Amino acid sequence: MDDESVAQAKRIVTQYLDRSMARDVDGARECLAPDCEIVFTGGRTMPGPEGPPAFNARRYAWVRKRILRTDAVWNAELGAVHVWNTGHLYGAWPDGEEFDGNRYVDFFAVRDGLIIRTEVWNDSAEILLARAGLAEAPL
Repeated sequence: MDDESVAQAKRIVTQYLDRSMARDVDGARECLAPDCEIVFTGGRTMPGPEGPPAFNARRYAWVRKRILRTDAVWNAELGAVHVWNTGHLYGAWPDGEEFDGNRYVDFFAVRDGLIIRTEVWNDSAEILLARAGLAEAPL
């Protein structure tokens, strides 16, 4: 695997994230393989690129990503480039209270220039538990 293939995988992930944040579902779909698996926090599977914005519309009044870094490496065993995108979410909860600094990690597997799997993790559930007085420890 050459450096250009790894760089191409990072570009397709960036393009997907940009289109997703712009709510361009059709544009985001162009970055995904037809059988792409989308797994969100809590192990929720999404039917396609329309799933994450629909899920987020119930959890947040609005939300955006502050991307800190994107790392990628070739995984010879799976024949795909693995890409991790990390940063912080910022936005507002449904009640209008704003937040910032909500850590996230997005994982992508990219093969032949298309995303074949993506997984999303963030601190939202822990923050919501803390807001409800149910956190086991301070955040």
